[in-house]
Amino acid sequence: MPNILILGGTTEASALAHAVAATGLPAVLSYAGRVATPKSQPVPVRIGGFGGVAGLAAYLRTHAVTHLVDATHPFAAQMSANAVAAAATGVPLIALTRPAWTPVAGDMWHPVPDLDGAVAALGGERRRVMLALGRMHVAAFAAQPQHQYLLRFVDPPTRIPPLPDHHLVVDRGPFTVDGDTALLRTHAIDLVVCKNAGGTGAAAKLAAARALGVPVVMIDRPVLPERAQTAEVATVMRWIGHDADRGV
Repeated sequence: MPNILILGGTTEASALAHAVAATGLPAVLSYAGRVATPKSQPVPVRIGGFGGVAGLAAYLRTHAVTHLVDATHPFAAQMSANAVAAAATGVPLIALTRPAWTPVAGDMWHPVPDLDGAVAALGGERRRVMLALGRMHVAAFAAQPQHQYLLRFVDPPTRIPPLPDHHLVVDRGPFTVDGDTALLRTHAIDLVVCKNAGGTGAAAKLAAARALGVPVVMIDRPVLPERAQTAEVATVMRWIGHDADRGV
């Protein structure tokens, strides 16, 4: 019988956990531990890192994992690379990932390759900037202290963000276009900075920016190692069933 490890933290991982639970197959959903209160799940949950490639490989071996699913955030580059390396020991791997966003008519996107590029793009006069990046990357923007920043976190921070002029909103998605439009209007946002996470849960801010004529600094996705991947939970379920039929 398959024994599945899902590397999670995304809506796709939660959807897969529910699909797996409905079949009765044994599975564990792993979180990195960056959210203080993760949503309840229908399968057992573990929280915390594995200790690099060696730690993940040891976990796969010790727990007799037969199928590894990387359903982490598209920007969790290190975890995805670790999954590819650990799976090379003989555990089948597939990535469940959401397609990247692409601009449509009315969007004013300014693509940058990485976080450093986003910080550099904020050079110049004072603006009102929404950092739609979560709490991990906020400190980098202390290099551009002239702006007034709007931050949105899932959990209250344990430390005050190191930005001299900021307003913090604590909220959990999925967000709505009406809600994000009101948020951008209320704070008179001139610019949005975000990562190209893809999916629907965080896309509302892009529609809001489009409607209001607000430009977006869009951080490109990191380059990840080659691996099988899909955007569909049903495809992962077929992959698990196909391999199970072959006795893998």
